[in-house]
Amino acid sequence: MNNLFFFFLFGLSHIALARARDLGIPLAGKTGGLNAITDLKGVEVGHVTLISGEGPLIVGKGPVRTGVTAIFPKGKTNSPVPAAWFSLNGNGELTGTAWIEETGFLDGPIVLTNTNSVGIARDAVQKWALNHLTSKNSDEDPASLPVVGETWDGRLNDIRGNHVTRDHVFEALKSAKSGPVLEGNVGGGTGMVSFGYKSGIGTSSREVKIGREVYTLGALVQSNFGSREELTISGINIASRFKDPLPALNLQSKKDGSIIVVIGTNAPLLAQQLKRLAKRVPMGIAKVGGIAHDSSGDLFLAFSTQSPVRKKGKLIYESLPNEEMDELFRATVESTEEAIINSLIAAETMVGINGNRVEAIKKEKLQTLFRTH
Repeated sequence: MNNLFFFFLFGLSHIALARARDLGIPLAGKTGGLNAITDLKGVEVGHVTLISGEGPLIVGKGPVRTGVTAIFPKGKTNSPVPAAWFSLNGNGELTGTAWIEETGFLDGPIVLTNTNSVGIARDAVQKWALNHLTSKNSDEDPASLPVVGETWDGRLNDIRGNHVTRDHVFEALKSAKSGPVLEGNVGGGTGMVSFGYKSGIGTSSREVKIGREVYTLGALVQSNFGSREELTISGINIASRFKDPLPALNLQSKKDGSIIVVIGTNAPLLAQQLKRLAKRVPMGIAKVGGIAHDSSGDLFLAFSTQSPVRKKGKLIYESLPNEEMDELFRATVESTEEAIINSLIAAETMVGINGNRVEAIKKEKLQTLFRTH
């Protein structure tokens, strides 16, 4: 690539055609029209992808295989939404969660990147929000406690080189839009690896009927976890069927990966109910074989786009009864599972630092496997 930087902004690169359902992989549940978190009205997603250089690792120069993904729950407005978070295994970072836990609200966008770029991303979100979002209370800064999550891309990326800049975060925020979502080797998922295969960003959605209402729930994952022998797709252990070689990595660190999962829904839910959704995410991870390794950061955020209404100085809430949440629990599990599988199928083989090569899972082999089952 001769040290050329390629910036793949959301909407300027091709949409990956192959996804789990395209290959005949049987998955439960009815998806939304896009089968993406952007099936939720108002949700916008943008990516900046940084790819440059090849050969030996030179810290500060490359090779670079990283990026930024931005998610807006209700478009580019300062409109806090009910939210909650949950940690399955805490060897990771998701900033701003103390205030979400305290107040039950998410204020501003969610940004995903690599582990060493959390600081610059957090500061960039705060600066961007000051310039582009307005607060009803002039004494308060919008997105003053930004939400930034990370996974470790040091297998393929010069992670200590800190190649993500404030401008890259600005571009991801600016480029966020509704519509189809790029998956695989894009944005924060550019350098990620799952189960010994190339992975990255993945998304999925479900439509569920509760009483007379139809609600949408979507998941977006930055997937970077798991060992080869664990990978299970629709109940079939892949390692026992595919004798694919493991990647040969020239690394000093043996650090494991992580997974960040963002769940959004238009169902009216209170913060404690959204916490219940976030707690169901691990079931979707377990369906693909994840066990939450000791060195894995498995952190999840859930939000509702149905904000309370302010009336006469009070906030008026609507919420589903707890006993009517089962289908949302199911949708969370199913969409998380499918988003992870989509992140694997959309990804392409990548060579990074020191010639480290991580192969993509073979789509043809998956298609043949599930055709026979």
